Amino acid sequence: MNKRRYNWKISQKRRGIVLLVTLVLLIVLATLGYTLSSRVLAQRHRNQYIIDYSKARYGCDSAVKYALAAVEELNPLLVSRPNEPDFSDLFALDEAGYQKLLAQWEIQSADVMSSNNKSNADVNDSNNTDKPGSFNYTGSLDSTIIRGPYGPPWPYVTKPEEFEIGSATVRIEIEDENAKYPLGWALLNYPELSFETVAGFTTFCEMNGLDAEQIASLRAELEQIGNIKPFKMDFKPITMIEKTPATAPAPAATTAGRRRTPTQKTTAAQRTKRTVVTVPTQILEQTKHFTQFFHSTMIDTETLARPNQLTGDRKESALKYMGIWGSQQVNINTAPRHVLEAAFTYGGNQVEIAELIIQRRRQQLFTDIADLKNAASKYSDSISKCEQFITTESTFFTIKITAVSGVAKASSVIAITKTGDKVQQIAVING
Repeated sequence: MNKRRYNWKISQKRRGIVLLVTLVLLIVLATLGYTLSSRVLAQRHRNQYIIDYSKARYGCDSAVKYALAAVEELNPLLVSRPNEPDFSDLFALDEAGYQKLLAQWEIQSADVMSSNNKSNADVNDSNNTDKPGSFNYTGSLDSTIIRGPYGPPWPYVTKPEEFEIGSATVRIEIEDENAKYPLGWALLNYPELSFETVAGFTTFCEMNGLDAEQIASLRAELEQIGNIKPFKMDFKPITMIEKTPATAPAPAATTAGRRRTPTQKTTAAQRTKRTVVTVPTQILEQTKHFTQFFHSTMIDTETLARPNQLTGDRKESALKYMGIWGSQQVNINTAPRHVLEAAFTYGGNQVEIAELIIQRRRQQLFTDIADLKNAASKYSDSISKCEQFITTESTFFTIKITAVSGVAKASSVIAITKTGDKVQQIAVING
């Protein structure tokens, strides 16, 4: 009896061991199967991402060619906004303040819009010159969107375009860089303007919501760049003299009966070469240099791009209002309040001049700096001190292109200058 019980226990133990081994093997096989399937799935995702990115990159590159060709015919026109809120102070409004402004505007403009509806429709019909593929903005935006100087929200020059290229969805945006604070101003090394430079930079940063620590950190980053290369505003033509090797004398003939060749004389004109480097060339070279600096790891753009207002379609940040492409001047017809105040800090009375500009340009644009002086005659001396920092026509733009295909996204940012129909490409950053 005891022997049977013993054999039974031994049999149970063996069955338990077999069951345990089987369970372990099943776990190992399940783990191997999961690992293998995960790797296969990950490889599929990688392959699909490569395919999607290739399509997105192709769409982005095609859109770049299209945008550069179309921008030559771009003629940015500023619009009149006499009965609308100005875009200048939106950066400082929280969501509650922004919605309150919209509500006040809708109530205020309801009667005006109804009474002028017919006349405005006639004007729009007569001025409607939209063409397929054109960047010119002529349509009306939603009434709850506060228009910028060109019609679309600031800083867009035209209404962003979206279209399909293959399987990629492409979006093209054009921004006015002359409407932003040129970051190079903070690097000016002119002793007579040192106080104004610091004051304008600090005021701009504070109005953008940066605290003292962030301002100090940005200033330290800019000082490192300034130690490498100073930012200049005043350029003059430079004459470069290049010395060339003197012409070697011709060898004398040694063969009998052959006439000896006279030695060739070298004149001063043959030894030197003068080249004049024009002002536009110098400005272009500086712009390219500081484009590289401002887009390098020397500037913490991630902190500057951190939103201080992020609700709905609104995304406000300090970087949004900074010109980080080496621009030099601010367009008084398109710049918001804190950018205007930073510019006129160099002459004084910046608060009063900025307010005057904002109120006047909603109804009538400034044609030139003389026009501004006439409109603000009591501040004429202050404006004269700032002439090298301001303009009434934008020539510096960025083209931002984003292409999305599946889970992949490709992007390109192109900085250009445009004078008339002449387009000069400054830099391209691909992402």
